[in-house]
Amino acid sequence: MSNPYIPFASEIKAIIPHTAIEYTFRMGYVGEVHPGQFFEVSIPKYGEAPISVSGIGPDYVDLTIRRVGRVTNEIFTYQPGRTLLMRGPYGNGFRTADYAGRELVIVAGGTGVSPVKAVIDYFGTHPQEVASLTVIAGFKSPADILFKEDIARWESQMNLIVTVDQSEDPAYRTGLVTKYIPDLTFSQLSKAAAIVVGPPVMMKFAVAELKKLGITDEQIWISQERKMCCGLGKCGHCRMGDAYICLDGPVFNYTEGKKLLD
Repeated sequence: MSNPYIPFASEIKAIIPHTAIEYTFRMGYVGEVHPGQFFEVSIPKYGEAPISVSGIGPDYVDLTIRRVGRVTNEIFTYQPGRTLLMRGPYGNGFRTADYAGRELVIVAGGTGVSPVKAVIDYFGTHPQEVASLTVIAGFKSPADILFKEDIARWESQMNLIVTVDQSEDPAYRTGLVTKYIPDLTFSQLSKAAAIVVGPPVMMKFAVAELKKLGITDEQIWISQERKMCCGLGKCGHCRMGDAYICLDGPVFNYTEGKKLLD
C-alpha cells in the first residue's frame, strides 16, 4: 500500500518571471490535473508549501509561486534542470464542463488570477464551448501585473478588462474589479456563470455586485484557499466550519462557499 505523504521528484523545465517576487515554475508532470487544484511542493530541511496549478500542458504543470517565506525563498534560488519534490494534485478544481455553453465571467484579483488562469487559457482557445467569455483581472499596480504575455494573447480571445488600483499612466484602467462589474450585460441571464477568486474581502464585494445584476448563488463559483498543509484532510488546518478546503474545495459553488468566507 503506497504512502500518500511520500512526494515524487519533478524537474523544473522553465522559470518565467512575472514580478520581483512572483515567478511561474514549469514542472514536469504527466497525469490528470484540473485548473484550480494544488500541489504540495517541498524541499528537504526547508518544508512544504501548497501551490495552485496555473497552467496545464501535455507533460508539465505551471505553478506560480510568490516568494513569501522559508520554503519559497529557497525555491527561488533554483534553476531549470533542478528538481523539487511534489505531492498531489489535491482538491477538486474547476471543471470546464460546469461552464459549457454559458456566458462566463471570471473576476480575479492579484495572485487569485493563478488558480483560474488555466480556465481562461482553456476557454480562450475553445471559444466555441462557451456562449461568451469576460475576464476582469485586478492588480495593485502595473508592476504587480502577472502573466503579461498571456494577457496580450487573451486580448484577442475574449472580452478582457485588466485594472490596477491606481496609476498615473493613462494606458492603464484604474479602480477595483468591482468598478467594472455593473457594466456587464448578458443576453440570457439564466445562462450566466461567474467565477470569483481573490482575497476574501474582494470576493465578498465582487459577488455582491454580481448578485445585483441578477446572478444567483447557484451561478457563482469561488476558490477558497486556506492553510492547506497535508492535502489529505488529516491535519485540520484548512477546516472551515464542516468543510476541509483540501478535500471539499478549494473550489466551491457559492451556495456552499458563502458559508466559508471569513
